[in-house]
Amino acid sequence: MQKLKSLTLWVDMHGCPNRCLHCWLGHGPGGGMDEGDLRRAAGAFRPFAEEFEIVSHYREPDYAENYRALWDLEAALSDKKMPHAELMSVWRAARDPDYVPWLRRLGLKACQLTLFGGEAMTDRYTGRKGAYRDILRGIELLLENDIQPRLQAFVNQETIAEMHLVEELLRTYNIEHAFAHQGSCTGAAAELYDVWPTPETLERMPPLLTALSLKHWKAKSLRKVFGETEQALYKKLAHSKSTHSFVTDTPYIFVDHKWDVYPNNGGPFPHWRLGNLKRDGARAIMERYFNERSPAQAARRSVPLGGMVRACGDPDSRKLFVQSDYEDYILEKYCEREISL
Repeated sequence: MQKLKSLTLWVDMHGCPNRCLHCWLGHGPGGGMDEGDLRRAAGAFRPFAEEFEIVSHYREPDYAENYRALWDLEAALSDKKMPHAELMSVWRAARDPDYVPWLRRLGLKACQLTLFGGEAMTDRYTGRKGAYRDILRGIELLLENDIQPRLQAFVNQETIAEMHLVEELLRTYNIEHAFAHQGSCTGAAAELYDVWPTPETLERMPPLLTALSLKHWKAKSLRKVFGETEQALYKKLAHSKSTHSFVTDTPYIFVDHKWDVYPNNGGPFPHWRLGNLKRDGARAIMERYFNERSPAQAARRSVPLGGMVRACGDPDSRKLFVQSDYEDYILEKYCEREISL
């Protein structure tokens, strides 16, 4: 079996406090794993890569009570530990006075937080009452610790009505880094398809958030950021004969709390499943990865994109997608409709 150039293993040790409506990873349960489990996962997969890294979460970072010990353990088990991602647990920030100073000591210079509008809207989309107030407290703590807050706002036909409240927050805290987009229409977010943004949605974007978004994305218009209509993409792709292999020599791999394993080309869903680490072992799982044996890998490798688009796309839809995100959306819909598991 070929050896990977690098492998990053993400283990969902403790789950997530949120049930975000936009989450491309879905809302599967998590938790119940310990430090010994992280060691076992690392030992199983390390032989298959020249450079190995392990991370103890793939949803909310640092949600675990022992987040500092886990960070040190990740570093000890990894050949090369990457800097802390520019993300944080807003749940923990609002409850642990040592957390944001710890992030500062790790060298974090900026940190991204997510909004959907005002308090009620953000709480509902985050799936947790009190999330908005935790975000505000997180912003304040970041500023107190000289870490730059960066706000991302998710825009659709529903949340656009409250983007002016996001803009007000930017002015209140004098935040200079923010951007808007629609995210990916996969996982839990696929349920938002009916309210996905259209060209008319973008006409309602407030000016400051628009300007900061264009600066962030280095784009000249919001249409460049949000992409083309599904109608246009359907016409472009409906007869595409292209197929695609997801195999790479630098993959990211997910391990959930039941030890099921998935390639990080989609969420931890049945049609991406490569096997179970405890029952099948890492060698068999990596062989399935290389041979594209997960149903989603096999479908994208063998079924022309145009056939998927004709089966699952809407030729009359004005919903906006970046083409790569639309192809992901179509693949997920195709797997859900056509693959029996």
